[in-house]
Amino acid sequence: MPKMINLMVACAENRVMGRANRLPWRIPEDLTFFHEQTAGKTIVLGRICYQTWPRAREDGRRLIVVTSDPSLEAGGVRVARSVPAALAIAETMPGEIYVNGGERIFEEVLALDRPMRLHLTLVHAEVLGDRYFPEWRHLAWREVSRRDSSDENFRYTFLTLER
Repeated sequence: MPKMINLMVACAENRVMGRANRLPWRIPEDLTFFHEQTAGKTIVLGRICYQTWPRAREDGRRLIVVTSDPSLEAGGVRVARSVPAALAIAETMPGEIYVNGGERIFEEVLALDRPMRLHLTLVHAEVLGDRYFPEWRHLAWREVSRRDSSDENFRYTFLTLER
């Protein structure tokens, strides 16, 4: 039986999750949650996500980058040419599998028929951006947990959903 896939994302009400290869907000509580949740895990992510995440190789993360650039394979970073190839590698590695984006990676994973957990920080705002989390609300999720929070700029909800 395949392992549960954990998707980890923060997006706005309008599904924006990125702008110009960066997060469109700075929410320290979410960033701390993200780093704590992914520490020591097997992480599947796209090239841009990998190259723009300064702490990706820290905290014992085992990285699998979906890219056609083999030069990124070094120092504990594996490379896969496709999402199915990345997940096949991840299945052979210890621990939980986390998928951290980007947009195309999330689209492909959400379309899979397998156990999935969505760790979603829903930012209660409409923000400008050029990268979107795929529509997830129509899928048959079961809410596992919910916690509301805020900072000086945003209100947001930490949700965990399963299917």
